[in-house]
Amino acid sequence: MMNSKLKEVAQVFFKLGCFAFGGPAAHIAMMEDEIIEKRKWMTRDYFLDLIGTTNLIPGPNSTEMTMHCGYERAGKAGLFVAGIAFIFPATIITAILAYLYVKYGQLPEVEPFIYGIKPAVLAIIANAILKLGKKAVKSTELIIIGVLVLVVSLLGVNEVVALLSAGVIGMLYFYLKSKTQSNLNSISPFFLFLGVNTTIAKVSTLKLFLIFLKVGAILYGSGYVLFAYLDAELVTRGLITRAELIDAIAIGQFTPGPVLSTSTFIGYQLSGFSGAIMATAGIFLPSFLFVLILNPFIPKMQKSKILRYFLDSVNIAAVAVMLAVLIVMAKETLMECQSIVIALAAIFLTFKTKVSTIWTILIGAILGFLLLTLTK
Repeated sequence: MMNSKLKEVAQVFFKLGCFAFGGPAAHIAMMEDEIIEKRKWMTRDYFLDLIGTTNLIPGPNSTEMTMHCGYERAGKAGLFVAGIAFIFPATIITAILAYLYVKYGQLPEVEPFIYGIKPAVLAIIANAILKLGKKAVKSTELIIIGVLVLVVSLLGVNEVVALLSAGVIGMLYFYLKSKTQSNLNSISPFFLFLGVNTTIAKVSTLKLFLIFLKVGAILYGSGYVLFAYLDAELVTRGLITRAELIDAIAIGQFTPGPVLSTSTFIGYQLSGFSGAIMATAGIFLPSFLFVLILNPFIPKMQKSKILRYFLDSVNIAAVAVMLAVLIVMAKETLMECQSIVIALAAIFLTFKTKVSTIWTILIGAILGFLLLTLTK
């Protein structure tokens, strides 16, 4: 029988899996609200360390964060329960949409609801950035690192390169500063820059599993770089067309939970329900293994002075990357009066009330539908 902690982990992450729209930054912001604000499973400092270390390993960041949080709350079993609970809703929804897509050749009309969700998640992300940023900013030097990471992220530098560079440079700087106790304030981390219906080819479920296992093992950063990986693995091999891949990515983006649920959609297209299961298992399996191996080392990293310097630098860099994502999302989303109105409503709900982030998402979706319907 499931113990109380495991049951709590399952309930929290199943709920997030049903309502976590908006991509990794939004998912992590919603986790911060559920886990730190409401339940206090860990300190915000530790949560920030988890974000920093998760950004440095392959796999979907927000999904791996659910696994870390589950591990902290209920041990190894909690890791698996959290990850599966978070992935499950998106997988089921995506599988249903894949069936409808294959049968009818088009995606359902959900754009009015997604239109409202996008500006709503901006406020949720902004709130998390403020809370995590207060913990991450521990010195003037860290602020400089954060600003530089923000700039290079907006210029298009790969986020993993930016995070690793920030960690190494910060670690070296603070180590030298602590060792020499001389005036090294002039040292700055300037080297930071260091729907169409077509006949789809069938593929065996084992081959499908291996393709997605490979992608899951090498996918760095957020799920949005998934397109390039799948284009190389599937489109260039003639297994699906690029138009079908675009539809699959769209499904992953407008369903809740991890965008890697795209794998479920493609797996169903290629080999039915067994293909959907194998593709989903393949792409997420590496994440479970990476977190299982990494998590026990995080407390040891925190106790090491030099690794603490590294983590502090990576943590401020991770907040800066979230801020860069927020800026880009805001530019792409706040293009019309309707989206601005929804964003303002979400800001009020997030910063001036105690309304749950899930309710903010739902209200945003309803406002999006109403405003688009009324202005047609």
